[in-house]
Amino acid sequence: MSAIRLLVLGAVRLHGRAHGYQVRNDLEFWGAHEWSHAKPGSIYHALKQMAKQGLLVAHAVAPSTAGGPPRTEYEITERGVEEYFALLRAAVSSHVAGQDVLSAGLGFVVDLPRREALGLLRERVRGLEEWHRSVAEYHPPEEGPEQMGHIGEIMGLWVHSAESDAAWTRGLIGRIEGGAYVFAGEEGEPYAGVLADDPAHRDGGGRRAGPAGDRGAP
Repeated sequence: MSAIRLLVLGAVRLHGRAHGYQVRNDLEFWGAHEWSHAKPGSIYHALKQMAKQGLLVAHAVAPSTAGGPPRTEYEITERGVEEYFALLRAAVSSHVAGQDVLSAGLGFVVDLPRREALGLLRERVRGLEEWHRSVAEYHPPEEGPEQMGHIGEIMGLWVHSAESDAAWTRGLIGRIEGGAYVFAGEEGEPYAGVLADDPAHRDGGGRRAGPAGDRGAP
């Protein structure tokens, strides 16, 4: 599962149309360059590759008044939207995906209906609980890691990670059940977190311009 594909597709979708520098700026604004492989080279490569795959359409636009070559703006296709939501659902529900994938999924979770997001997160908790049970069979917590030598510390780390991850996810579920955030199809404008450097696509507050319904799940 690729965090960079989800991040780039989601960022382009937020804008409607965006060039690589806009996507790069948004992902850096989210700190994605720190917790994922969303580096400049990876972002531009992903844009070009997904355009070749039919997930994005590349539009050549006129150069800026300051001069320079024409830039390329990208727009998500119907296939791209399908891929985006498939990646998003997998990222939110998987208990084995890396933290970069989960983080990417959380960045776009409000694009889903609240009820669906809760169902996917509960699926994630079930997976973590099952994983915890299977690991505990080989490393009963009451025995302590020392029973297996220093290798037992690895098993202890896995058990601790599963427990803390499940506890954090349950906390998120509780906050969402309590009404936190604006999800697809709900009244209000979801927080988008895109930089307002292009008034043609966004309003002046760092959020995508347009009604919240534009971001609903298919």
